[in-house]
Amino acid sequence: MREALDLISRVAPLSTSVFISGPSGSGKEFAARAVHAFSHRGAAPFVAVNCGAIPRELLESELFGSEKGAYTGSVRTRAGLLETAAGGTLFLDELGDMPLDMQVKLLRVLEDRRFTRVGGTQEIKADVRLVCATHRDLMKMVDEGSFREDLFYRVNVFPIAIKGLDERREDIPLLVELILKRFRGQGVGEAPKFHPSAIAALQAASWPGNVRQLRNVLERCCVLYPGQSVGKSEIERIAAPRKVIDRVEETMALFSSLQGLGFSRPAGSTPEPQISLEADPEPEPEAAAAPYENGDLAPPLAPDLLASPADVSAFLRVTPDFNFRDHITRIEIAFIKGALSEMNGSVSGAARVLGLQRTTLIEKMRKYAIDREEA
Repeated sequence: MREALDLISRVAPLSTSVFISGPSGSGKEFAARAVHAFSHRGAAPFVAVNCGAIPRELLESELFGSEKGAYTGSVRTRAGLLETAAGGTLFLDELGDMPLDMQVKLLRVLEDRRFTRVGGTQEIKADVRLVCATHRDLMKMVDEGSFREDLFYRVNVFPIAIKGLDERREDIPLLVELILKRFRGQGVGEAPKFHPSAIAALQAASWPGNVRQLRNVLERCCVLYPGQSVGKSEIERIAAPRKVIDRVEETMALFSSLQGLGFSRPAGSTPEPQISLEADPEPEPEAAAAPYENGDLAPPLAPDLLASPADVSAFLRVTPDFNFRDHITRIEIAFIKGALSEMNGSVSGAARVLGLQRTTLIEKMRKYAIDREEA
């Protein structure tokens, strides 16, 4: 990264177009933002657009803007991203996904530094610095005829190559420190304490998703082990790509966010014995059951839910075929049907007692094929 940052520091103060290449998740946008921040345009807008994420029929109007009446539904003149980025930097990410017809129009902008809104006739000056990026091999695409050769040479004025994380493992310790520092203000949770063996495991792991994948692994560590010590075994389990998530670990993590809600334990679960050093308190007399609105006894606590992490472990040991998704589905269906029955089939009433939006409940009823008459 020092090599890449050296190139960035050299080109940033100039007006030269920059082309950044590298695999997905390697930090191409980070490099583009650094080019912008260290330039004389740093106080002006930095506008990023993913050329592959916008439908081809909308890409032109997104970039160049449109005049009122240019197409059906165009009720007012709208500025495009080139105008929005005026005085600053326009970052075209995934340039290799841009359609050929749009490549021609972009080439004209780069050559003349002028453009016209869709449906308009007046030329507008393009006062932007262009930074492009892609994970594709544009030279190969030129040979295949899917990318214009003249545009390739026009954008490839100053190339900067960002290597994948597997090729720069020595950066991982500092990346971990930086990412965890950024997590502090994002509500991710308390960072775990990484043992040197954990850092070594991170450096030895495979990173097909590059820095983006590393960030996801660290965020999952914050969720599962907040403030706890993390070693080699935890990292090897979490960082393994495409590995089936451990259901016990995930269920324990889920339950840690539900502690204190007082859910009842399901039939068949056997909680592990709890050891207490305090004297047993005097038994309290049983309180009389409070009457419910319809005259029955007070309703039981939420059915088929677990009361503590110990219950989770015990429950999973005695139910080897347990399926978490099916479990949650059964709970949702039971509550929806129960709420509809309680409210005499009123969807609005059922949504109110369940704490859901009416539209959300309707979608769930469609999903589970629940008829209000059958509830």
